[in-house]
Amino acid sequence: MSVSRASGAATHQRPGDRRRTLPELLAGRARKMKLDPEREQKLRDSAVRLLRRQLNLSHLLLEVEGPPHKKLSLSQLIDRDSPKAHTGLSSSLIGSALRDQASQLGVPVAVLSSQVVASSIVQICEAGTEPSHGVLLDLEQRKKLSSLLEITQYLLAHSMFSRLSFCQEMWKVQNSLLLEAVWHLHKQNVVSLPELLESHADVQAVVAWLFRNLHGLCEQSEQMDTSCPQADIARAVLSDFVQLLVLKGFQTNSGLRGEAEPEHMPQVAVAVLQRMLASALEALAAGVQEESSAHRAARCWFSMLSGHTCSMISTDSPKSFFRHTLTQILTHKPVLKVSDAIQMQREWSFARTHPLLTSLYRRLFVVVSPEELVGHVQEVLETHEVNWQHVLSCVSALVICFPEARRLVTDWAARWLARAFEDFDLDSMVTVFLLVRQAALEGPSLFLSYADWFQASFGSARGLHGCSKKALVFLFKFLSDLVPFEAPHYLQVHILHPPLVPSKYRFLLTDYVSLARTRLADLKVSIENMGLYEDLSSPGDITEPHSQASQDVEKAIAVFEHTGRIPAAVMEASIFRRPYYVSHFLPALLTPRMLPRVPDGRAAFVEALKRADKIPPSLYATYRQACSAAEEKPAGPGMKADPSCAEGLLGPLTAALQELRAAMTDPAQYDAISARVAVISQRLSSALGLSEDDSSSEVTKVQLSVLVPKLEQREQKVVDLLLTSFCQNLMAASSFAPPDRQGSWAARFVTATCGHRLLPAVLTRLCQLLRHQGPSLSASHVLGLAALAVHLGEAGPAFSDVHVSPPAPARGLSIPDFFSSLLTCRTKESTLFCLRFCTAAISYSLCKFPSRSHDTWYSCLSPGLIKKERPQLPARAKHCLSSVLCVQMRGVRQQLQFQFTVLRLFSEARDPLSWGDAASPPWRSLYPPPADWQQAALRLWRHRTFQELLKEKGFHLTYRDWLQLELEIRPDMDSLSDMDRRHFHHWAIHERFLPEPSAAGGCDGDLETACTVLVDTLLDFCHSSQSREHAEDSGLVLGGCTWNRDILSRLQEMVVDLEQGPAAPHGPSPAGGHFLFRIFRRRLQALASGWDVASRLQRQRELLMYRRILLGLPPSVLVSSPRAEQPAAPNCDEFFHLVNSELRNLYLHGGTLTHAVIVHFFRGLLNACLRCRDPSLAANLALTLCQTECPLVLTSALLWWPRLERELRCRWRCVPGPLPRELQRLHEAQRFAQSFLSPDAASPASPAPRPAWVSAAALYFAIQRAGEANRIGLEKLVCQGEELLVFLFFFSLMGLVSSHLTPHAADFLKAVGVCAEILGCLQERNVPWLQLFQLTETDAGLGRVLLRLAPDQHVRMLPLAFYSLLPYFDGDAPVREDTFLHVAVDMYLKLLALFVAGETSAASTLAARSQELQGQDDPVGLVTKARLFLLQSIPRCPRRSFSNMAELLATHGDCDPELRAALLSRWQATPNTGLSQEPRLF
Repeated sequence: MSVSRASGAATHQRPGDRRRTLPELLAGRARKMKLDPEREQKLRDSAVRLLRRQLNLSHLLLEVEGPPHKKLSLSQLIDRDSPKAHTGLSSSLIGSALRDQASQLGVPVAVLSSQVVASSIVQICEAGTEPSHGVLLDLEQRKKLSSLLEITQYLLAHSMFSRLSFCQEMWKVQNSLLLEAVWHLHKQNVVSLPELLESHADVQAVVAWLFRNLHGLCEQSEQMDTSCPQADIARAVLSDFVQLLVLKGFQTNSGLRGEAEPEHMPQVAVAVLQRMLASALEALAAGVQEESSAHRAARCWFSMLSGHTCSMISTDSPKSFFRHTLTQILTHKPVLKVSDAIQMQREWSFARTHPLLTSLYRRLFVVVSPEELVGHVQEVLETHEVNWQHVLSCVSALVICFPEARRLVTDWAARWLARAFEDFDLDSMVTVFLLVRQAALEGPSLFLSYADWFQASFGSARGLHGCSKKALVFLFKFLSDLVPFEAPHYLQVHILHPPLVPSKYRFLLTDYVSLARTRLADLKVSIENMGLYEDLSSPGDITEPHSQASQDVEKAIAVFEHTGRIPAAVMEASIFRRPYYVSHFLPALLTPRMLPRVPDGRAAFVEALKRADKIPPSLYATYRQACSAAEEKPAGPGMKADPSCAEGLLGPLTAALQELRAAMTDPAQYDAISARVAVISQRLSSALGLSEDDSSSEVTKVQLSVLVPKLEQREQKVVDLLLTSFCQNLMAASSFAPPDRQGSWAARFVTATCGHRLLPAVLTRLCQLLRHQGPSLSASHVLGLAALAVHLGEAGPAFSDVHVSPPAPARGLSIPDFFSSLLTCRTKESTLFCLRFCTAAISYSLCKFPSRSHDTWYSCLSPGLIKKERPQLPARAKHCLSSVLCVQMRGVRQQLQFQFTVLRLFSEARDPLSWGDAASPPWRSLYPPPADWQQAALRLWRHRTFQELLKEKGFHLTYRDWLQLELEIRPDMDSLSDMDRRHFHHWAIHERFLPEPSAAGGCDGDLETACTVLVDTLLDFCHSSQSREHAEDSGLVLGGCTWNRDILSRLQEMVVDLEQGPAAPHGPSPAGGHFLFRIFRRRLQALASGWDVASRLQRQRELLMYRRILLGLPPSVLVSSPRAEQPAAPNCDEFFHLVNSELRNLYLHGGTLTHAVIVHFFRGLLNACLRCRDPSLAANLALTLCQTECPLVLTSALLWWPRLERELRCRWRCVPGPLPRELQRLHEAQRFAQSFLSPDAASPASPAPRPAWVSAAALYFAIQRAGEANRIGLEKLVCQGEELLVFLFFFSLMGLVSSHLTPHAADFLKAVGVCAEILGCLQERNVPWLQLFQLTETDAGLGRVLLRLAPDQHVRMLPLAFYSLLPYFDGDAPVREDTFLHVAVDMYLKLLALFVAGETSAASTLAARSQELQGQDDPVGLVTKARLFLLQSIPRCPRRSFSNMAELLATHGDCDPELRAALLSRWQATPNTGLSQEPRLF
């Protein structure tokens, strides 16, 4: 029976009877039949044939769907959640139904299926709850569409679906079609978007439809919450459409297209992309509100145009698209004229350009290289009419985003400038000026200031304008044409830095200057009232003179404090711009105030100007009176500073820093970080209240005090804001990604905020924090400041050198060297902070620059920083750590600190290493900040990468490095106990550095080399600033300070080991002598020689350190082992040489050696003699040699004999018999001196023991020790030998010279009295004494011995002593001697030379200060009296006195022409033959 009958019969069943379905009927029949697979298959086929012949599709669907009046519909087929859903029907059954229906209708099944599916899609799209949006589906629609697409895919697979028919049906209902539905069709491969777009014949209609939907999608997506699923779908739809349009519109390789590729699809894609970009640009140009639909659409569309969105396209399409997009931006609505651009370009800087446009530029720049970008912009300028606002804002973005943009834009401008002068092309010329001015707007840290560029291009003879008159006319014609549109700042640049013009064409320049001045006058801008430091690069609003003057004063004071000189700009203004200087600058500087007790920078600057006569006296007097009145009058309410003013200036900067931090915490805003940094840079100058022109040539160096760093309150607030922001941003960025994945924000932040103007303040604040407050800094601060130091070191070559003082003289340090000087390891607290900072800096650098070369790392990481812990770093980290730590030896000192502290603090670091985790970056153990820095340092120490860096030569901790750092340690504040420190020293010296090869910084197992390096390092350290920071008296640095004693103890131990070891020398000393004396000789030869004060003080200081080292070592160093030959005598040659050449000139005790040195020598001498077979003979031989080779040792022993004798006798007790003969001579000379001065001694006195000079020395020292009451013994001199008197007179002359050099008047009077008495005795006995003033080394006996007994300085000062004794000369007796005139003239000429050289200044000071010497002559009076004496004596001298005068006058005669004339006149006069002629007796 038919289905219809069955259904009709069913309607007449009795109530309660249930109507069974067809499956139930078939199932019941199947139970009655025997189960047979073959029969079952036949039955199934028969049923299908029956249904196909009798089936009414509508009735079948109605049977399932419900009432019979329902029409054919797939709506419920795809509505799976409906209670009426067809859960029992399969896609195959629907396919069969569609096939049968198409057969009945006589149409192809594919056409019917396409119509049915299109109709269903329309129904789904129209069933939305929010149809007004017209772009996206809701959740219910999306589910229905998913079911429909499953059926459609089945139809496609069985060739029952026509894409072309479907597309045609879709276009018929395009107004009801949602874009998301089209996207699903494209993603499910039902109908691709190119197929759908190509199926419509009207290209414009297709473009309009797709543009309308994309624009709506952009608006709708921006309104959604980012966490909403709808937002993800909207972004996916938009991203896929953008990728497809870019691929189809800009596919450069035509071979990739298929044969059936739509022909006008590229046209449609390009047109849609252009309309979307144009719509967004128009919205920005119209200045729409931020929350308007147009603004939202533009923001969404720009976010899609990124390298990430297009990176999924493997072809060159993205690059072609971005180039096309950039062209469209630059040429969009070119309505502005060049004159408009000249006037308005200040508003188009990066910071003032719309953020959406700058973000678009940055996205485009990701794909295109800087070189390609510059070339493309140049090509657009040559071939298109451009929108100057977009072109110039693009240039600003280029300068901001690319570090190499400065070079590229400069080269670009140079090429176009050359073209302009070659073709005399005004278009090229104006383009160059616009480009350079725009780049200069971004600040001198990124590009040359306009003033510098203009002066470099036209301010020299090499400029292109100087090649011909035509070129000059062209230039000035161009500049003149610009005048009506120019900003005043540019006119001021052209006037103050004019082009260099030959004199014959000077009229061209004067005409232009007149025109420019006229224009400035029209603008009411005075060139005379322009500020000294006014920014000529930025064409901003003209600052009022009084406001600019305040800024000029602050900057001038800053320059004065840094350089110590009046700035050149102030000096120039006081002459050439006097109206501004007098009317504005001086009133701003001389504002009345309460003057500080200690003059500050402003007060010192005012006084410097006053001394230079740059302040009118009346104005200065008024200023001082007003300041005095201000001190007397208490400050009123109106005189108090308003703190809110400074806070108000910091407000914009604080807001900009907060915006940057917000961008750091939002990964979606990473592309806006550069813009945020640019805004911060722009607001810095306002916060500081100074000009933005950081490129001023006035501040050529950064100078600050390390010990007492000072910072103005406003600058400190600004710097604290920047440092806090950097630390917070680093912490925020590290919470999302490690340093190597944080981009370049840190480097940009440092470059933009720590420019030349703010660099001194930043470094001063870092000095305060790291050097003086380091141990109190938190972990996050340490991490942030360490990273900042790394990036400052990376950018170090762009910054000025840092001059630090005190304690060392100001010296130029690089940024890494400066940071090195801030980290010390003197105390426990400073050592731990150094460990923390070095660990943070090294870890950050290793993670930030993991794949850089070692050379690049060296620029960021100082080897000193690494060596302070011990490890070393890769390349760019090397530069960063190098920048963080190098101080005294150009990066060496702070290289040491990390290695040094780890080895010092952790004994486990001294053991062989077990490799740590090489894959885990060290930064991971620091963020979040650790509670245990020591463990973090050890993890870094064991890191494989870090240990590999230690193999680099520049980063290896050497023995010298270790000594330098260990010398800084203060034992009383050390983290190690005395025993632990001793153990560490022994490990470092004997186990680490002594066995190490010299190439690795060790000693090759040579103990003498270890001692040599230690002494050298010790001496270098005592000259360094570190030692002077701990001792006010540099002479007490060695031995006097506890922080040196331990190292000296190690030296003592090593010297003893060296002497007692198996390699200790026996017999003669090595050819080179003792290592200690070799060091002394080498270092003394390297010192500057001369008699100037600086050279002498430097040499004295070096010798004092030598003396301290010698006294700290065993006495055997001074006296080596006896010689092997007979007779045996100890070898003292090296000590004698040191005494004669150097120690003799210390003259600390009137030209003798100190007691400590003499005692030390005799201890060594007696110890060496006692080891000989005949100790007395050895001692006698050594002391006999001493009489001729080093007599100063004997005279010094006589000075200290009362204290020395006791120790000598005590040490000689072990030898039977009396003291050696030569020692007994010293004892006898001492007894003679005592008895000579004794009033109870017999008269005449016994003869003096020989040698006479020894007895004379003993007698002179006894006279010095004796008081005035015991001087009566000098009357006995008439009974002594002439030789003794001459030697005694010499010693008294040395005493007189010493009194001239000491500030004690009593010593001078006593010395003059002794000399006068001895001189009187010599003159009374007619003993020749003038020879003492003509001593030379060639003199046999006398000169050789006496010159070795006196310091060279004393011998040079003999002329002063000679003429000091002038009143005590015995009348004309000396004049009658043949040699007197020669000696007197020689002494006078030498006295003049001393006076001119300033070596008599000590005598001048003594005469001026002492009341006791009021009757004595100062050097000027002495020279005058000496000259008068000579002029009076010349006529009275015998003619034979002039025999050797020619040579003397030829050498020094020009010093006194009158004396020379008198001598020549007397010498050349013809002698009288009368009775008056003197007889020639000899």
